[in-house]
Amino acid sequence: MRFGPAGYPSKGKTPEGSLLYTKDLGLDALEVEFVRGVRMSRERAKAVGESARNLDIRLSCHAPYFVSFNSDNPETREKSVGWVMDTVRAAHSLGAYIVVIHAASYGKSPDAALESVAEGLSVCRNKMDDEDIKGVTLGIETMGKKSQFGTLKEISGVMDRVDGIRPVLDVAHVHARSGGGLKNREDMSSLTDEFFSLCGSIAHFHISGIKYGDKGEISHLPLSSGEPDMRILADVLDDSKQDCTFICESPLIEEDAVLFRNMFSGYGR
Repeated sequence: MRFGPAGYPSKGKTPEGSLLYTKDLGLDALEVEFVRGVRMSRERAKAVGESARNLDIRLSCHAPYFVSFNSDNPETREKSVGWVMDTVRAAHSLGAYIVVIHAASYGKSPDAALESVAEGLSVCRNKMDDEDIKGVTLGIETMGKKSQFGTLKEISGVMDRVDGIRPVLDVAHVHARSGGGLKNREDMSSLTDEFFSLCGSIAHFHISGIKYGDKGEISHLPLSSGEPDMRILADVLDDSKQDCTFICESPLIEEDAVLFRNMFSGYGR
């Protein structure tokens, strides 16, 4: 089990300082947020990646929010391939193992979205092969709004069509999308069992609390909100042998990462 923040904690001031601060908190993962675009040179990414390796911090990356493989605008679809590939190249230089992607909205239909996402990610995979980029997985995130592509079943459909794709399980998003459906241990066990059947060697999680309404996700909240109750997830996974990375996306990225880590018996209890 590895735990860490989504983004560089502000107390670190620089990427290297944030990595050191993360390690000092007893955390060992960090997601580099390229959500507004990739603005990191290859040389800089290699330097940050070396710092992470020296500290034994597992890195992942998040692609820009404006990726939309099912856009009505063909230019946006083409740019989405470029935005993902920019993130993939940065991840490769950083030594990050997965790129997290918000793939699409439904548009005309979920089925059409699935085909569009598969088509876009297939182009990305071919480009990765052409550039000999290995060791980076394309991860489709489970999404919290009912208008967005991204249930585990839908992601599995993309995996059937494109090699090298894995799901990223945002537990709070699933909770919001289902109208607060993760109420007990049985609900959480069913979700993680489905996820683990698809996730490959490393299960990549996003964790937070969440505010939701009739259309699903509204905003992320601290874990203390209890929506969902992350203690249930910790209890379900406490004895699991699955290699997991938990990235905290709450407003308290490092504090709640530590809080969640301490819910496991090997740490705070």
